[in-house]
Amino acid sequence: MNVKSGTQQRATLSFAELVAITAAVMALNALAIDMMLPALGTIGDELGAARDNDRQLIIVVYVLGNGIAQLFFGPLVDRFGRKRVLMWSLGGYVLGSLLSVIASSFTLLLAARAFQGVATAAARVAIIAVVRDQYSGRRMAQVMSLAITIFMAAPILAPGFGQLILFAGPWRAIFLALLLYGLVLALWIGWRMPETLAPEQRKELRAGPIIGAYMEFVRNRTAIGYTLASALCFAALFGYISASEQIFLELFEVGGAFAFAFAAIAASLGAATLINARLVSRFGMRRLTHGALLVFIIVNLIHLAIAATMGETFIIFMVFMSVSFFCLGLIGPNSTAMAMDPMGHIAGSAAAANGFAGTTLAGFLGGIVARLYDGTAIPIILGFAILGLAAFAVVLWTEKGRLFQPHEEDGEE
Repeated sequence: MNVKSGTQQRATLSFAELVAITAAVMALNALAIDMMLPALGTIGDELGAARDNDRQLIIVVYVLGNGIAQLFFGPLVDRFGRKRVLMWSLGGYVLGSLLSVIASSFTLLLAARAFQGVATAAARVAIIAVVRDQYSGRRMAQVMSLAITIFMAAPILAPGFGQLILFAGPWRAIFLALLLYGLVLALWIGWRMPETLAPEQRKELRAGPIIGAYMEFVRNRTAIGYTLASALCFAALFGYISASEQIFLELFEVGGAFAFAFAAIAASLGAATLINARLVSRFGMRRLTHGALLVFIIVNLIHLAIAATMGETFIIFMVFMSVSFFCLGLIGPNSTAMAMDPMGHIAGSAAAANGFAGTTLAGFLGGIVARLYDGTAIPIILGFAILGLAAFAVVLWTEKGRLFQPHEEDGEE
């Protein structure tokens, strides 16, 4: 549904352009994470990372900075509007890229990456609030699914782009590419995107209402439950991404085929989000999410048993990881839509709380899973299985044991 301000229809983006801009903004994180992967070893060696696993921190500090900062940007998005904060965020993204280009030590690069993650946090909060300003329920889930489907080109292609840049120049050129992307996106949004928050709906920056908005989110069983469940699932994703360069280059020794192997698994996530956009209106968000979560758990328990008893092979790893990523592609957009659906009146703060809890928890737990990498895939697979079981327990609590049932109040009947 489109949002109205008083008796006047607010200026809004078309459905197609909203999906495109949402995808482009979401790709900020994907590019900042996945383009780095082929270069992690080179960066670590050149800047003097103490241990092999330390190069994972180039990913982890970005994710943690991005997650923690979202909590602070929610009130700003509800006070100053979506577009203004989004433009500030893009400026920070560009600056963070520049600081990464000129970093002279591993510590300074990590600081630049953390700053870039913090700056980009505002972009996620603002764009989800924009989507919620215009749509709710299944329609919002469709926007998120289509946006994720388009933006999935970023993690699929980004390692390949990073590899091509390394063939042509030094690793610092990767950050120059990120800088240019941020500038182009800022020009597009500045030219085309209207402000979707009505002036009379803007909130004052007062501690009481801000804390009250966050407490309302935490007390809402659906909002906090699906935020935590999604975070636990995506912790597995972050763990895999952080350790993927070591898994493919050291364990499976794929060499220059790393980008293709990474893209093949990521493609299953994109395929799932495309299918989800078509199926959510027919089956509902809960049925798809609950079913995908159960399959995710079963697949990883089977994978763990095979790896522990028969040993891991490249083909087995690729097949089971692809199925797991397909499940994540169904869980992600629907969980976000369900968490945000009852929060339309505080969309900015709700998007911030959702992003803070989701990204921070996912980044922290995913970082732990990646640090457990020991030259085999077993710690990663075990992390997938444990995190999936924990997410299932949270969903059971959220739904009070009633799975696969649509809720009329959430627009599912």
